[in-house]
Amino acid sequence: MSKIVLPSGFTFDYTNVLNEWAVTDEDMRNEFDNVANAVKAAAKVRFNGVVDGHLSKDGTPEKVLFPELPYVEDDHLNSEAVLKRLEALGAHAKESIDAVVSFGIGGSYLGGKVLFDVHCGEFWNQKTAEQRNGYPQLYFSGNNADSKRTKELIDALKDSAARKESDFKVMLIVISKSGSTIEPMSNFMVVQEAMLQAGIGVEVIAVTDPRDDEKETLLHKLAVSQNWPIFAVPDGVGGRFSVFTEVGLIIGAVIGFDIRSFLDGAKEIDQACKSGNMLQNPALLSAILKYIASEKYGRTIEVMMPYGDSLKSLAEWYVQLLAESLGKEKADKSGRYGRTPVVAVGTTDMHAQTQEHQEGRLNKVVTFVKVADWETELVVPHTYADIPTLEAFSGLDLATIMNTALEANSEALTGDKRFNLTIELPTLNAFFLGAFMFMQCWAIFYEGQLANVDAFNQPGVEVYKKLLGPKLAAHKNK
Repeated sequence: MSKIVLPSGFTFDYTNVLNEWAVTDEDMRNEFDNVANAVKAAAKVRFNGVVDGHLSKDGTPEKVLFPELPYVEDDHLNSEAVLKRLEALGAHAKESIDAVVSFGIGGSYLGGKVLFDVHCGEFWNQKTAEQRNGYPQLYFSGNNADSKRTKELIDALKDSAARKESDFKVMLIVISKSGSTIEPMSNFMVVQEAMLQAGIGVEVIAVTDPRDDEKETLLHKLAVSQNWPIFAVPDGVGGRFSVFTEVGLIIGAVIGFDIRSFLDGAKEIDQACKSGNMLQNPALLSAILKYIASEKYGRTIEVMMPYGDSLKSLAEWYVQLLAESLGKEKADKSGRYGRTPVVAVGTTDMHAQTQEHQEGRLNKVVTFVKVADWETELVVPHTYADIPTLEAFSGLDLATIMNTALEANSEALTGDKRFNLTIELPTLNAFFLGAFMFMQCWAIFYEGQLANVDAFNQPGVEVYKKLLGPKLAAHKNK
């Protein structure tokens, strides 16, 4: 078995990609110079925030600051003052707020949704306030311009207000760096108006560009004029990395998620990612294996397959991170790069996608995510002991069944020489979630360097935005 195991027990198992029938030692040796350059680039971005060739969408040099995020220091984006302010907001929400609605799209939605799904679970909003330890219900909106769902959200909030004997209060968290992002801003205005018309108390929190100079954003101006509290969408951290900033941490704060432990998990991974030794640096090794698998062996699709329903949004977060970071033209204009990410959930998609994974084209790397100890035991009873098929799995814990299915899936793929990796978390908590997500941030950085693409811009996203504005204006003029 070939594994990197960190002191916490976080494990990256690469046995089924680095071997004589997949990516070989010779393949790795052929990339040593490329890897050495990526390691130098990592040291540089840590030192001064500079990634050679990276420009903002305005065409000006822009720092890349995600490496500092796990470290709570006075001169960092995550200072002690920032965390205390977030924690104070969380205490206020626990004391005074019945429901929170978060309005965001892309990285302003996906990261916070992961924190919610892992910490709260699917049935959080059905629990009593006491069962939620006083923390409010939480809903997400603004990640689509979907009138049906927004109407259903409004109705749900009104129903909750009607059932409460005392005053019902809603906090609206609107997240947009510019304040002109159509989906969150349009939904925010619709929901705010509906709450006010229904006589429901509303507080608004703005998460936006904090500058108040000549580049002050629309949302910042609005927040100042309305006296809304303002939290930061910082420069130097793209949305897909922003779960480790106030953008994501604010969602954690209002549900009682341990944001400090989350950053500590990221810190452990970051320490490992400082190594230039591939066999000690899980992000670097992951990047080089996937890069070679793509470029030499045609494995241009990555199936991100966590085992556990609450981790589906983690795979969805990774889809944006990979697609938006690496799917683009190379910096030297010599060609294009990209690997297509696919969301799968075990065991659900063993009954939906695995046929393709097992016998379809040899164009995939499957990344499994395993939680070793779910800290919840539900044993299948011996209800039908006289039926051999059912008795075969009676007496087993559901988590054991799920994790054994992962092992069988990996073994089956390996038996047909199909590339697969496994990341194992000792348990599912804020620390190991932070470790997993920050590993992927560094892996994307390294792969961008190996592939010669700027992992921190998104020029393809800007194309449709330029077309959308005039089209919407045309509808208003009809």
